[in-house]
Amino acid sequence: MQAVAPAGTQSGVTVPVTNLPTAGDVAAPLDLEHIVFEREGRRILDDISLQVARGQHWLVLGANGSGKTTLLRIASMYEHPSSGSVRVLGEQLGRTDVRKLRQRVGYASAALGADFRPALTATEVVMTAKHAALEPWWHQYSDEDRSHARNCLDRMGVVRLADRNLGTLSSGEQQRVFLARTLMNDPGIVLLDEPSARLDLGGREQLVAALDDLAADPGGPPFVLVTHHVDEVPDGVTHALLLRDGTAVSQGPIDEALTAESLSDCFDMPLALERRADGRLSAWARR
Repeated sequence: MQAVAPAGTQSGVTVPVTNLPTAGDVAAPLDLEHIVFEREGRRILDDISLQVARGQHWLVLGANGSGKTTLLRIASMYEHPSSGSVRVLGEQLGRTDVRKLRQRVGYASAALGADFRPALTATEVVMTAKHAALEPWWHQYSDEDRSHARNCLDRMGVVRLADRNLGTLSSGEQQRVFLARTLMNDPGIVLLDEPSARLDLGGREQLVAALDDLAADPGGPPFVLVTHHVDEVPDGVTHALLLRDGTAVSQGPIDEALTAESLSDCFDMPLALERRADGRLSAWARR
């Protein structure tokens, strides 16, 4: 098994990071090669590779327990693989300071959203991403930081909520705020771990619309969306990776990788799949 050095160290010495490359400096903002992840004797990921290039928007699809969240935690540098190579924005995991590199990675999940105090304003929620914090009083922020946070809210179509408390927003409005938060540090890549997990139908549809807006933004970053529901996949997704029990079922451009056959294999049951006139996907069990 290949040993992976602790984050931010090399032979026990902290490796400083300066002038981190942007997404425009590297061909693939995210490059995972032959990832294996084992825990307590169980192999959760088995030889998974994923390369996300500029302009691409990836779907990672699979049933519960297929390894989706683990893959995203490795991509966001919160987990180290048992073996394999992880490169984020041109930097090699194990040879860089992940604390600084994470500031260039937008990360959102349903679990993260639950950690914010309801009394925080939408602007404060977005602004704290500058230091990967949960509270604005942990660090000092400038008027420029607040202005940039409002610009991020504007990009997600919710600048009108800038001064509203998070707890007064609908679930869909909150998710747009959390998406805006991922843009605060002008990230080279955005990673989204089941962001619709706690949303009702209306909130989910608002989230899908927000992701479509993000995909359509010519200056926007590539993103990776983890889910197990095909009906919440935005039309702007370009590529797909289907996982089953930690292995890749199919991978590539979405219309090639995501078919009725690959979806059936992914979920181990006969499924039908169609793309509707509006570009959204729909799946159901074949009888």
